[in-house]
Amino acid sequence: MLLRFNPIHKKVPVLVQNEKPICESLIIVEYVDETFKGNPFLPSDPYERAMTRFWAKFIDDKVMSSFWMSCWTDGEMQKNFISQAKESLKILQNQLEGKKFFGGDSIGFVDIAGCNVAFWFGILQEVAGLNILNEEDFPVLCRWAKDYCEDEIVKEILPPREMLLGFFMSRKDRIFATKAPVYD
Repeated sequence: MLLRFNPIHKKVPVLVQNEKPICESLIIVEYVDETFKGNPFLPSDPYERAMTRFWAKFIDDKVMSSFWMSCWTDGEMQKNFISQAKESLKILQNQLEGKKFFGGDSIGFVDIAGCNVAFWFGILQEVAGLNILNEEDFPVLCRWAKDYCEDEIVKEILPPREMLLGFFMSRKDRIFATKAPVYD
């Protein structure tokens, strides 16, 4: 089924509506935002919308890639990725300063893009034996992550932590060897 709906990337997530697939997390969120009116994820102001997309892309391109590689490399290469991850997290934390969520008082597009930071990073750090995102160095991000994960709607959709921990622990060696997610 995955190959049928996402033959290019051959990965999840894929949203299928009326037999029409929409691929990639942020594109799916934008589609949902545009299709189902009521509680918008993106601001209506064009400049604010552009900046929101910028920060979501920053999380995907800078924060996620350096953090992921920090978990699955060693030696000098790992030190370099950890340094990049911490620098990206500092920049991200500065954007959150003085706000409950990136979108202000409620969860918005950047918060959704940052779900990996809020929920998955702790699991990946545990698997890899790292301590990159912590309250001492990133108190604002850690407070945000806690608030995000404790939101009632978010809690309903997050997978069980122990299940994910087991998933990554059982594939740790293969992920370390390939530096890429292992889905089987």
